[in-house]
Amino acid sequence: MKKIFSFLIILLVICGCRNSKSNKITIVTTNFPSYDFVRSITKNSDIEVKMLLKPGMEMHGYEPTPQDIIDINNSKLFVYVGGESDSWIDDVLDDINKDDKSIIKLMDLVDLRDEEIKDGMDAEEEDKEFDEHVWTSPVNAIKIINKLKEEIKDIDPDNNDFYEDNANKYIDEITEIDSEIRDIVNNSKRQELIFGDRFPLLYFVKEYNLNYYAAFPGCSEQTEVSAKTISFLIDKVKSDNIPVIFHIELSNNKIADTIASETGTKVLKFNSAHNITQDEFDKGVTYVDLMKDNIKVLKEALN
Repeated sequence: MKKIFSFLIILLVICGCRNSKSNKITIVTTNFPSYDFVRSITKNSDIEVKMLLKPGMEMHGYEPTPQDIIDINNSKLFVYVGGESDSWIDDVLDDINKDDKSIIKLMDLVDLRDEEIKDGMDAEEEDKEFDEHVWTSPVNAIKIINKLKEEIKDIDPDNNDFYEDNANKYIDEITEIDSEIRDIVNNSKRQELIFGDRFPLLYFVKEYNLNYYAAFPGCSEQTEVSAKTISFLIDKVKSDNIPVIFHIELSNNKIADTIASETGTKVLKFNSAHNITQDEFDKGVTYVDLMKDNIKVLKEALN
């Protein structure tokens, strides 16, 4: 199967190269955070930025199209996350021409954390892996943007000052968000969050010393939760007087709604920022916008 896949990639790459006539610098990214970070650095430049994951699509179920492979091959910079959701990328990178492009893996840019299986989680037995949702910590986001900035400056050195200025402005916004979150946590009544959903926010809670409980780990593909996990989370909400149950973006909210119906708590959305809806994408919603929304709900959940 791998040989067939590799053969198809080679054919697509050859066809893509023959049909590519543009000299424009193109940067291809896999998911929304990487897209937004590159977009913030290259804003108002001639660089074209493409996101492979379509708005509204779940990252963990993504499969590349033939055009995606051509776009990767024709790009000057390819940015991907790494980890379980990007397992398809290894085969693509084995067969495309890498001589004329830079490739950045977000998981190589920050200190990684092992996935956690917390008490009460409905988790399958599997080998422990590093958590791939590295961008959920604003501190990590700043590190990533700084390193992307340097790569983009190397690609287009004539506009170094422009990219430096764009990156610094965006970093200032994220630094302000980091400061606001720390202020909320340091002055809150409680330090605990409960998610009736997957939990792709390990880097976020570890950065701000928050405790958490959730239905599934971050990369779980499970959708049906066990009665034991539901019971555990309901008891935890009641015993710890938790006022808010969270779900993440693009979720069906069923688990959070079930817990809320048994406890009388409010259900709110917390953005892991892995993707946004088509409407949000069309409106130009940014990582900063999503984190500002998180600040509002975090304040309510911790007080």
